[in-house]
Amino acid sequence: MPSFPSPFGSDESDLFDGYDEFVSDHVPRPGEFLEPHDLLTGGDHVAFHRLTRDCFEERKVYDMTFNYNLARLNLDTRHTGAGYRYAVERGDVDDAVDSEDVDRVLRAEFTPTTPFCPQTHTLTIGSFRAWNGLADRHEYDLVRVRAAPMHHQSETINERLADLEETYLETGDVTADPESGTEIGSTRGLGL
Repeated sequence: MPSFPSPFGSDESDLFDGYDEFVSDHVPRPGEFLEPHDLLTGGDHVAFHRLTRDCFEERKVYDMTFNYNLARLNLDTRHTGAGYRYAVERGDVDDAVDSEDVDRVLRAEFTPTTPFCPQTHTLTIGSFRAWNGLADRHEYDLVRVRAAPMHHQSETINERLADLEETYLETGDVTADPESGTEIGSTRGLGL
């Protein structure tokens, strides 16, 4: 969704890095989900992130707080350290996907702007469905998604994402609902 110029003089273009730039100080630090794997940096990160922008645009994965395509969060200089980091999964790690149908796996870890971001659950599920529902656009058989541990509900969110991943591998349907019924609580009652 294009932004509209402000009547107060700034078009905000100076607030965002370009999609063709990898500014290491403006992207999230890789967390535990990515650490033992082959982290995408430089041109590799930029190429996948451009593809991410297109997938998120088609599937409408938008951050409603900032009213933009979620891929733009990585470029927002007001929120350095928030957004997605990516790594190619190494098959020799204990929690690697073990499936005959899956050769190349990308891991994506989402770091929200705050530990209490109420959209993290929705954004990570939307991201999972966008990347895997449009898998013909990239070289990975599976994109695994997790929320960074700094989020207060990351454990529960990540359990739900693991269930979605397992169901997707069994059915090939990104919209299939896992039978486990893992529930994510609302932010109601948390003082937000």
